[in-house]
Amino acid sequence: MKLGSPFRPRLLSALLISIFLGSASATPAQERGELRIATSYKLMTLDPQYANLNENTSLLSHIYERLVYQDENLELKPGLATSWRPLSDTQWEFKLRDKVRFHDGSAFDADDVVYTIERIRDFLKPPSGGFRSYVSAIKSISAPDPLTVVIETNGAVPSLPLSFSSIFMMSRPSGGFETTEDLNAGHPPNGTGPYRFESWSSGESLRLGRNDDYWGGKPAWSKVTFRVIENPAARVAALSTGEVDVADAIPARDVASLKERGARVASVGAARVNFVQFDVARDTLPGVTDKAGEPIANPFKNPLVRRALALATDRGILVDKILAGYGTAASQVFPNGLPGTSAKLLPEAPNYDEAKALLAKAGFPDGFNIVLAGPAGRYPGDAESLQAIAQSWARVGVNAQPSAAPFSVFNTKRAAGDYGVWY
Repeated sequence: MKLGSPFRPRLLSALLISIFLGSASATPAQERGELRIATSYKLMTLDPQYANLNENTSLLSHIYERLVYQDENLELKPGLATSWRPLSDTQWEFKLRDKVRFHDGSAFDADDVVYTIERIRDFLKPPSGGFRSYVSAIKSISAPDPLTVVIETNGAVPSLPLSFSSIFMMSRPSGGFETTEDLNAGHPPNGTGPYRFESWSSGESLRLGRNDDYWGGKPAWSKVTFRVIENPAARVAALSTGEVDVADAIPARDVASLKERGARVASVGAARVNFVQFDVARDTLPGVTDKAGEPIANPFKNPLVRRALALATDRGILVDKILAGYGTAASQVFPNGLPGTSAKLLPEAPNYDEAKALLAKAGFPDGFNIVLAGPAGRYPGDAESLQAIAQSWARVGVNAQPSAAPFSVFNTKRAAGDYGVWY
């Protein structure tokens, strides 16, 4: 969601809807004091480097900024860094934007970049440290002058600038590394972004105020309030009654009725693919049994089984019926047109006969039972998609019991190994 320039490529949702009941057109942004947003994202922490989840990055992106950004085609573009170049196979130089200030008035410079990288690489420990993979190859980082950063890597890392499109820059404090607990308990977030932190109530709301000194130009809204409403129907209701001005992740089935009420709909193609993931590591899996309910060896280790379930998945139903056309059947890891994709790769139509033959060849002529887990309300149509996938798989003898839960519950159970297959 873009609340101020520059362009923010990390989208809150594929369907973003604003509604102003009783008015043919909205009041111009410059004249509106507060923007009220109903979001499906439950901000977990005020530490911008604790967990690499959309809940955090999408909301904190209005407070913190990155050295590098990606445009709508995922091509790199300047952020807090104006340019970058390799000095050798193992050395990169980044030039920083001048006259950028943090919200506390201090100047942004190369020492802040050094602090940010070292905090992620050397200080944050599991289960935090979700950004460490982006900096694990960095051997050393130095600041020859306030607007220059030189990075030495362990071997050639041609994708290093891309890694920095995922890392928020923090201000170096007067003493030591800030802990996640400090940031959550009272140290207000201090970024360079278009909006300043005002208040946060975990699981309820995030309130921001305009940064009038923002280097990228004055943002439109004086105040922005994100109200956490995880239930999609409740977000639609809040939008319909005028409790909020904007809502994200609106169910596709509600779009037509909202348009009739004067809603403005933004449907944006996102660089996201939703998929079913199988646990192929463990020998046995929870919820996976034969038709008599007895545990069996992990069937997903066999590629024939995975291929069979792919052939038994009707992507067309997911796109046309559940997403009402606000989606595209996946044929590769990224949507067509992005770097690394091929227009020659097309989605496969379901082939239930071939799927049954593959299952029989893999030793499962009668199929088996599984629990198909997934989040509810995290992605457009996620819970409904579980039902549709289960119905498709039943046609080849695989009885899938859909198990949808709020994302926080689902993610905790998934991390604990409670699922053998999940959406």
